[in-house]
Amino acid sequence: MKREELAHIESLLQDVASNTLALVHPANPTQNSTLPAGHLQARINGKGKRETYTVFPGIEVSFDAVLASTLNVHHASTTSVLEAFYCHSGRVGWNMQGGTAVYLGTGDMTVHSAACCAESAMMFPLRYAEGISISMDLERLASDCPAVLRKAGIDLQKLQTTFCAGGPVIIPACPALEWLFEPLYTVPLGRRLSWLQLKVQELLLYLNDFQPDASTLTPYGSQQTDLIKEIHQLLTGHLDQRFTIEELSKKYLINVTTLKAVFKTVYGQPIATYMKEYRVRRAMHLLRETGDTIANIAAAVGYESQGKFAHVFRSIAGVTPSEYRRQAQRRT
Repeated sequence: MKREELAHIESLLQDVASNTLALVHPANPTQNSTLPAGHLQARINGKGKRETYTVFPGIEVSFDAVLASTLNVHHASTTSVLEAFYCHSGRVGWNMQGGTAVYLGTGDMTVHSAACCAESAMMFPLRYAEGISISMDLERLASDCPAVLRKAGIDLQKLQTTFCAGGPVIIPACPALEWLFEPLYTVPLGRRLSWLQLKVQELLLYLNDFQPDASTLTPYGSQQTDLIKEIHQLLTGHLDQRFTIEELSKKYLINVTTLKAVFKTVYGQPIATYMKEYRVRRAMHLLRETGDTIANIAAAVGYESQGKFAHVFRSIAGVTPSEYRRQAQRRT
């Protein structure tokens, strides 16, 4: 977890109450969404905010920030609304219709119809995420397309066929997506709408020319990803124990190769790397919040050797456990 990302999202959500998803229209505070899929019903375990701008008639862009473990969403189901979500920071898991599970890391984007996510459950492995959502009513655009988009030669029927006829298309992080979206986080708020109009045109041109191929990411079945979450719960709930990949494979009846691939998709890292960092983060918490000896803390997070624990801790935290504790005590 990047502390600066977490601190930034905490500052964005400091005025949002717990278990609330705040829906805001900065350009027009009294406005509601005009898109069929824009009227959300949400249940969040944590808190979040969605700031929505009407960029063109039939096209809305939202800046999303979430500090939560899960978010369940309901909206109208329609195949004529194209939805895209770009993950700016954090990590997002998304169980969609038909048992499809999509997982996005920083810089990834999913594109799909509003029918795919009409009844969906989102989870946030890092417990935070920030991103940009784009909703386009292709049916409305077909009958009343803004001149600037019409002149660009956007093939709305092609967009419908490519992105709304089947399941989600997951586009991995690449320079093109970074070039499209990242400037939106640095432009002055007063010029945000103008930039959004420009970037929506660029996005439509990008999607118009996009050809799904082997470089797109693979969605998994939600049953597989739910099983991986059970494995994660076992691993993080028993840090004093060590489980091999083979033991987990036999216990949960899942192929070793699939286990490794799906775990990395869900949590963004190989199991060994993730657990090493998780153990150190847990040790940091114990060093800050308890008076336990370093030897006891090392054992609690799965290290029989205090020397091995100190070596791993320093490789991740940059300081020894004792130095970390002294620094934490000075800050309080």
